[in-house]
Amino acid sequence: MTKPVVVGVDGSASSLDAVGAASHEAAIRGAELRLVHAFGRSSSHLPAGGPPWNPAGSGVRELLDGTLAAAERRARAVAPQVGISRDVTVGEPLVVLEIASRTASLVVVGSRGLGAFSSLLLGSTSGHLAAHGRCPVLVVRGRPNRSGPVLLAVDDSPASEEAVRFAFTEASLRGADLAALHVCRTGSADVYDGPADPPFVTYDETHLHDERHLHEHAERVLDAALAGPRASHPDVPVVRKPVAGRVRHTLIDASADAQLLVVGARGRGGFRGLLLGSVSQAVLHHAQCPVAVVRHRGEGPAAAEGGEGDHP
Repeated sequence: MTKPVVVGVDGSASSLDAVGAASHEAAIRGAELRLVHAFGRSSSHLPAGGPPWNPAGSGVRELLDGTLAAAERRARAVAPQVGISRDVTVGEPLVVLEIASRTASLVVVGSRGLGAFSSLLLGSTSGHLAAHGRCPVLVVRGRPNRSGPVLLAVDDSPASEEAVRFAFTEASLRGADLAALHVCRTGSADVYDGPADPPFVTYDETHLHDERHLHEHAERVLDAALAGPRASHPDVPVVRKPVAGRVRHTLIDASADAQLLVVGARGRGGFRGLLLGSVSQAVLHHAQCPVAVVRHRGEGPAAAEGGEGDHP
């Protein structure tokens, strides 16, 4: 049985956009949609007279009914055939969604929200769900090009394998092309992204400014990463994009023509700090389409925390 698609709901416009995206994802997977609303003790959007830990309190039931009813209407408008369940839980949204991810095929969230959800992708919590979640996380933002490709950021580590497989599956389910992008930093000072963005590929000094060498290496990385999944998805047209430049800027610019950007949560080079440093902030805050983050399952939460710190 296909695991459900989980979406965080808080009544904001952003979360309704997430519900719409989650409904589509559930429909193409043949999965149930699970609407999750969490009451945290610090929830600032609750009405007066109802303690945050008591959903039956004064005014809270009306708020819940309105919030979840609006979410369900959006879901049915997008995918009327999808089964929908509601889950109202006491707890901090990040923790609740992390727990929900253990039995989900995908967790979907908006890029902005209300109350406790508003900090979901800001500052030190930006990588929390992706680093600790047990399934891919889809952050709905930007204006996706519905006819554009699924954009896959490829690195040369085994940790990116899950992201590659996820991207091929998404492209197949969506009937879209897959644009596989590998970025090589040239080593020039004017294209350095900062301490949190090391080069995707480390080169000998004699090759730092050799663009031909960079592209040849990028081609080899793409060959190795795409071979297996490409054979499993012969229906997916693949466009290879080996480029040299700046990691953040290249990903953000390329996202303008995509319907989805897929990145790995761990990896070597530029992706190692993707959800823990400045690249994470750039992609999650400035990508021009939704971003799917796929964590390497071989690394537990403790391992994921061992990387570079995430700064607001």
